[in-house]
Amino acid sequence: MFEATRMIFLYVETPLHVGSGRSLGAVDLPIQRERTTNYPMIQASSLKGRLRAASDPNLNRQSPLTKGEHLAIFGPETGNAADHAGALSVGDARLLLFPVRSLAGVFAWTTSLDALQRFSRLAEIARLNFSINLPSQQPAQNTAWVNGDALCAGNFVVLEDYSFNPDQSHAALIQAIGEWLAQNALPQTAEYRYWREQLPHKLCLLPEDAWRDFVLYSTEVQTHIKLDVETKTVSAGALWTAEALPTDSLLYCPLFATKARDGKSDLSAEAILNKIENLPLSRTQLGGDETTGQGIVALRLTAGGAA
Repeated sequence: MFEATRMIFLYVETPLHVGSGRSLGAVDLPIQRERTTNYPMIQASSLKGRLRAASDPNLNRQSPLTKGEHLAIFGPETGNAADHAGALSVGDARLLLFPVRSLAGVFAWTTSLDALQRFSRLAEIARLNFSINLPSQQPAQNTAWVNGDALCAGNFVVLEDYSFNPDQSHAALIQAIGEWLAQNALPQTAEYRYWREQLPHKLCLLPEDAWRDFVLYSTEVQTHIKLDVETKTVSAGALWTAEALPTDSLLYCPLFATKARDGKSDLSAEAILNKIENLPLSRTQLGGDETTGQGIVALRLTAGGAA
């Protein structure tokens, strides 16, 4: 059974495409999504693979791990998988904040009670101090809970082509959520100071159906082509589209650990997570299109507790 936990937050700095293969729909290369909700997600194997590669002392000279510690934490390579299991378990990354174009304030970080309640449930498992009392009642239809007038264009909050009636009766709740995320989820480095200050004022809580529609239909869709070397025209069959999570999205992912299982190391579960926390990995790249600057995310690992 797991003995220690952490939560890792991923703040998207460039459009992020973690694909699910080809599709017969309007987008050729869609992103990974939850089956029941259609919310964007990142499957655990992608993030664990990135952590494993970034901390491998054979690949990264800056890794603070020894080869033995690396094997104890992540387990042996596939050919020796029967030797022992790794001590680190990585969960799926779920979406918490989704940026949407706004007529006032440029963009809004949007979320829903459904997304927040799911985060609250996982935060409890990860022993995070998320003590905000979330209501069970959804915002009324065509209503957006906001904190102040930063997102108000006249008498409305206009997101993409849709208008919502602003409701400031829950401003204290939105302020509390925004401040907690600014302090615990966003990076604490100097270049994020502006974003930490803006988050409580640009946070917008939407009805769950409206939020689902935004995360389903307001992602970035990028068109790709391949040019013929001689004619400089599009090669036959070489036009396709790829979906990506937009910049300024926020996701979260739980990390769980047991003591080392290799029979050689005496690493405790807490020591393993401390070593992950001390990796030189404030930023990393996930998903496809790495050579075009896609998929850069900032990581923030927050302290949990004993499981």
